[in-house]
Amino acid sequence: MTVKQQEQDPTLTHSVQVELNGRPLAPNRRMPLNLEWVEEIRANTSAVERRAATIGTRRTVKKEWQAAWLLRAIACMDLTTLSGDDTADRVRRLCAKARQPLQESMVKALGIEELNLHTGAVCVYHTFVETAVRALEGSGIPVAAVSAGFPAGLSPLAERVAEIHRSVEAGASEIDIVITRAHVFNGDWQALYDEVAAFKDACGPLHMKAILGTGDLLTLRNIARASVVAMQAGADFIKTSTGKEAVNATIPVSLVMVRAIREYAERTGCAVGFKPAGGIKTAKDALNWLFVMKDELGRSWLEPSLFRFGVSSMLGDIERQLEHFINGRYSAAYRHPIA
Repeated sequence: MTVKQQEQDPTLTHSVQVELNGRPLAPNRRMPLNLEWVEEIRANTSAVERRAATIGTRRTVKKEWQAAWLLRAIACMDLTTLSGDDTADRVRRLCAKARQPLQESMVKALGIEELNLHTGAVCVYHTFVETAVRALEGSGIPVAAVSAGFPAGLSPLAERVAEIHRSVEAGASEIDIVITRAHVFNGDWQALYDEVAAFKDACGPLHMKAILGTGDLLTLRNIARASVVAMQAGADFIKTSTGKEAVNATIPVSLVMVRAIREYAERTGCAVGFKPAGGIKTAKDALNWLFVMKDELGRSWLEPSLFRFGVSSMLGDIERQLEHFINGRYSAAYRHPIA
């Protein structure tokens, strides 16, 4: 079976009904804050860590199967540049890479010309939204803007809401907001709910990803509770990190968040997406996170509509792995520039 056939296999297609355990799910919608639900949440750290340790060992994929999973990882990337030295030229180069993530010779060797492979989105600061929108015109690739006081989330609420409005007006298709971590430390769930709801209102119909800053939240229970509150407030995605914390996306944190998504789907009938971000650099990392999504949430969460990686350098390693699949040799990293 070819890589193209693997990617078009029913287990890896785009035209599937969003469901969990056979139950159709609807897009998320805001519900009243349920404090009893939030307060009853617990997290067994030892059990989570034991489960996380098995992710890379209990399942493996090789050859064309591995290549197909890596192609899926590319389709689920938010290709990101969020550096202080970003320029319009860098953003344009990143957008060109998003349009054509693999060299033409590799696409032909893999036999995937008809897939029209591209990344799930390009993620930039508000300043570069218009540049990215113009560079991606006609591609169907959405532009995601980080907003709401990114990365600390400590500017006044009115300023953060206004920033979202500006990104929407500039043409962003998705908004990645960041919560006030102090609301979590203080257990002020109403304040957190109201904040996320205000951000969602400012986004209008656009998809909103709520960044929890998990490296700052100290405990898995805090992370689980913040996840549920953000979903109750109407977040379309929950996201681990800004990429600026000392600790960013990890498998234990991701397990807690995706299990919160699973429970939320079971209790409400609504599907919420997940985005790990920060520190995800290798093809092996990509496979491990895809395995988490498949095992914990099922096939529906292997689509860009419900799963994204926030990455800047991982694509280069995936290209090297695919080239090894094609010709049996690893190429130098400089042969796969990203921007």
